[in-house]
Order: sequence, then C-alpha cells, then structure tokens
Amino acid sequence: METRQRPLTPELFKPVGEDYRDNERIAGPSIGFWRDSWYRLRKNKAALVGLVVIVALIAVAYVSPLFSPYTPYAQDMTQTYLNPSGKHLMGTDNFGRDMFVRVWEGMRVSLYIALLAAFFDLAIGVPFGAVSGLLGGRVDGVMQRIIEILNGIPNLVVAILVMVVLDPGILTISVAIGVAGWTSMARIIRGRVLQLRDQEFTLASRSLGAGRRRLLVKHLLPNSLGLIIITLMLTIPSAIFYEAVLSFIGLGIQVPKASLGSLINDGYPQLKFHSYLLWFPAGVFSLLMLSFNLLADGLRDALDPRMRR
Repeated sequence: METRQRPLTPELFKPVGEDYRDNERIAGPSIGFWRDSWYRLRKNKAALVGLVVIVALIAVAYVSPLFSPYTPYAQDMTQTYLNPSGKHLMGTDNFGRDMFVRVWEGMRVSLYIALLAAFFDLAIGVPFGAVSGLLGGRVDGVMQRIIEILNGIPNLVVAILVMVVLDPGILTISVAIGVAGWTSMARIIRGRVLQLRDQEFTLASRSLGAGRRRLLVKHLLPNSLGLIIITLMLTIPSAIFYEAVLSFIGLGIQVPKASLGSLINDGYPQLKFHSYLLWFPAGVFSLLMLSFNLLADGLRDALDPRMRR
C-alpha cells in the first residue's frame, strides 16, 4: 500500500518554545574594542600601579604648592642648606629656596616639555609616516631617505644643535626634542599603514570609490590609533629623559626656572654634604619615568589584539 508523504511546509520548521528575550540574555551585552582594552588593562597590575602613581604625582605637583607658604623662586639667605624638617619637607638649597615647591615646579616644567615634544611627534611623525606608507613608490623612497639621513645623526646631537641656534627656553627644548624624535613615530606609522592598505576592508572601500584622503582619515588612521597611543606613551618618558640630559649639561632650563634635570644638576655637586638636594628630584624623576614605562607596556598589551590570551 502506497503511503502519501506529507508536503513540507515552513510551519513544520518553527522552533518550539522560542522566546526572543532568551536570545538577548544568552548573547549578553556587546563589548567594543576600547572597553575590551580597558578590561585587559585593569588586569595588568603593574600598569595600574603606574597609572595611579602618575595621577598621584601630577595631583601633588599641582595641588601641594597651593597650600605651601613658599614660592619656587623666593630666596632667603638666612635659610640656606636647611635639612628636611616639618618646616621645609625637602630642605632648602644654597639660596634658601624651599626644595619642596621647587621639585614640584620642576616636575610640572618637565611634564610640560614632554607633552609639547609628544605633540610635535604627533603633528609631524604621524602625517609623514601615513603619507609615506599610503603613497608608496618613489615618494615613499624619498621620504624614507630623509628619515635615514636624520637618523644618521644622534638625537642628542640634533637637540644640542637646535639649542645652540635658538634661544634657551621651554619651547626651544620642546622643539629640539620633537625635531630629534619624530622619526621613530613616522617609521612605526608607515609600517602600520603598509600593513593595512592592502587588507580587505581598504580594498572594499577603494572599490566603493573612496579616495586616498578618505581612506587615510576614515580607515587607516583610526585603525592605527592604538599604536599611536602606545608610541606617545613611550615618547613622554623619553622626552623627560632628554630634557634632563640637556639640563644636566647646561643646555636646558636656565635659572631661575627649574626642571627635574636642572635640579639634579644643581644637587649633584652637593651630594657629599647635602645629598637631599639630589635625592629628592632624582627620586621623583625615577618614579615618573618608571611609571610611564609601566603604563606604556600595559597599554601595549591591552591595545594590541595579538597580545590577547
């Protein structure tokens, strides 16, 4: 006896007991790139310690002098070389100036110089490297030869030459450090653009009619933002170090202004008899450098997808 097969209709394939609210509960909230990076950064204890120390140092540098009765440049020859005490937390120097307010003033100046140098790094290195990587060919060859010529001269020599030509000052030091250090940013961004420009999403954007400018602004640079942030975080401690070196050899901040480098330079000759003049600014300098490097390493691990475990 022949059995007739029942026709297959869409009603036979409806899920049983489906509730759309279950889908949302199972899927959970979507996590974007930056939120995921923040979650992974919070798991890095060393990076969090560096971030907390940086915030604490900046807060102390900007808040504590407001409650101090002393100013960074006020001299009192009757109070010279006083050891640290309740009246002068970090002692006084050879002109009777309170070292507590001078150290935090020096930290503010060093940070200001480092941020200006990072701005020059961002304003020159990122466009230079992006254009070089995007255009390629002869243009890329010429631009890379320029970078190689600049890298053939030591950064410290370039900074010293700029300091000799221009008048000493905060802006001059920032320009000197920025001119000497933007090539590293340019090479990193060029490599990133070369890596991204032939991937599927850029080819799709080109096929839809996107020009070079739109491709660079809408696709290549946004996908390089994490690498830019990491490089800038490494640029800041490097700029602080170069400023300290220039101030230590007498080409940095000029008196009566102070930076961490100039305070270390002033305290070095007094190491034998008044060592606190060296240890306090050197301690703040070392702590600041270490914290920025820890934070930069943590950001590298958090923002680089290849570092995911």
